Amino acid sequence: MSHTIYLTQAETRRLEALEKRYRSTARSILENRVAYYHRFTGGNYTSVTVRDQKTRWGSCSSRGTLSFNYRLIFAPPIVLDYVVVHELCHLTHMNHSKDFWNMVESVMPDYREQRKWLREHAMELTLLHYLEQKGIPITLD
Repeated sequence: MSHTIYLTQAETRRLEALEKRYRSTARSILENRVAYYHRFTGGNYTSVTVRDQKTRWGSCSSRGTLSFNYRLIFAPPIVLDYVVVHELCHLTHMNHSKDFWNMVESVMPDYREQRKWLREHAMELTLLHYLEQKGIPITLD
């Protein structure tokens, strides 16, 4: 369902404020989940960043920076956890080798289900879709 929504300045500011709040919440949740799963994956990370990437759910730099897309907050928690585990495993294997996937599976045996869900529902993970699903009006009329 794709339709154009024309927003007033007030509505735009409201959405920006909501996005800022969800980003902040996402940062807190992601930092917690990284700390939790790090006990199982090992490796060294230097920081956790949260952005709104257009094409990625997460990334891991060679310097140990873990970056996550704030829109993961709109996914089921187990899907967010899968992305966290995936990126943490890159601290040990900076590739998608068999060893990498074996490590992901050792921490999250059902990771394939989460990966599939993310592929199938990626386009739904937006602030506007989330508000619509929750019955929260987007426009203020």
